[in-house]
Amino acid sequence: MLLILASTSASRKAMLRAAGVPFEVQAPGVDEDEVREALKAEGEGKPARVAETLAEHKALRVSRRFPDALVLGSDQVLALPGDVMFEKPQNLAEAGEQLRQLRGRDHWLISAAALACGGAVVWRTVDEARMQMRDFSDAFLERYLAVGGPELLTSVGGYQLEALGGQLFLKADGDHFTVRGLPLLPVLDELRRRGVLSE
Repeated sequence: MLLILASTSASRKAMLRAAGVPFEVQAPGVDEDEVREALKAEGEGKPARVAETLAEHKALRVSRRFPDALVLGSDQVLALPGDVMFEKPQNLAEAGEQLRQLRGRDHWLISAAALACGGAVVWRTVDEARMQMRDFSDAFLERYLAVGGPELLTSVGGYQLEALGGQLFLKADGDHFTVRGLPLLPVLDELRRRGVLSE
């Protein structure tokens, strides 16, 4: 069965390719802000619920266009205590502001994945990692933003742990793939169960 990744995320594509998963890519075209606002209005704005719902919406949107394929949607939410959530920064100034708010604090990265087929969600999973950011200096932050450049705007929180962002942290408790934006191991297990990957 054809697997379609409903995401243009370079990190998710790289993880699937490295794991030897055959797939095609389709942009889901989901208005994420609209989904978040609808959940908030319904009192369903908890971070895990937001991540799960966005993953499902992405998978469903592409599944309706390709009903015979298995479609993988995924999303990641960064949450502080009190269910405060961050979105991807729009510019480097905003990335710097997010990092100042995260500096010296713990936060959670919540990654969700959903599989859809024939326009219906057939499987879902959510995982989270606890991140402990160090109390770095303003001078370090300025250097970090200058070196990281526009690439930092592709990730919520303005960092990528697999790159220079590793220097921002003291500790990460959780699955490496979840930190990168896809709970890959349960996804691979489900793909084996469905015959997309060999047992």
